[in-house]
Amino acid sequence: MTTVLIVDDQPMQRFGFRMLLESQDDMAVVGEAGNGSEAVRMTAELHPDVVLMDIRMPGLDGIEATRRIIASGDRTRVLILTTFDLDEYAYAGLRAGASGFLIKDALPEELLSGIRAVASGDAVVAPSLTRRLLDAYADQLPSPGSASSDPAGDARLSSLTHREREILTVIGQGWTNAEIASRLHLAESTVKTHVGRILAKTGTRDRVQAVILAYDTKLVSPS
Repeated sequence: MTTVLIVDDQPMQRFGFRMLLESQDDMAVVGEAGNGSEAVRMTAELHPDVVLMDIRMPGLDGIEATRRIIASGDRTRVLILTTFDLDEYAYAGLRAGASGFLIKDALPEELLSGIRAVASGDAVVAPSLTRRLLDAYADQLPSPGSASSDPAGDARLSSLTHREREILTVIGQGWTNAEIASRLHLAESTVKTHVGRILAKTGTRDRVQAVILAYDTKLVSPS
């Protein structure tokens, strides 16, 4: 059973999400919050598997709430909901530690599959969309002269093998596991193993964070 905390300042929006989630046999809504402060407090109390997080809320917004939830070390994962797919707030949410984001007008099945993906440790955002998002806000990434601009000298990459670094690079370029397997002549199960090791070694939570790492360390440059 996947437990979910719904965070949105609009009561009718929360009601709609609750009705949808409670229609599923494998999901349970453990609470609702109307702002970021409530979200942080209730996450600490309830430890939901997933927080469905709105961004624009009075008081503490969804970005800072996400940052505080992730910084607490709780196992809870955050799924950002936003109005626009290239919203700068969505980018900030990913950088704050969210496991992905969905558009508020997503189809019900997309929202449900997104929650399940986040709960299982996967990223919701498709690699190609992640790249488009990061390209759009590339000016917020470290400059070429910054300490993290030299991949060879970045401590987060030091434990990766040559193959793992190669796979991290193409993850950052938006390749799916199937594409990596085909182009690098590997079994898809082998690719999944490599991806898991990359996440473990670099301390990244999921594929979205791995893409951000690839950009941060300049393994991938914005197009």
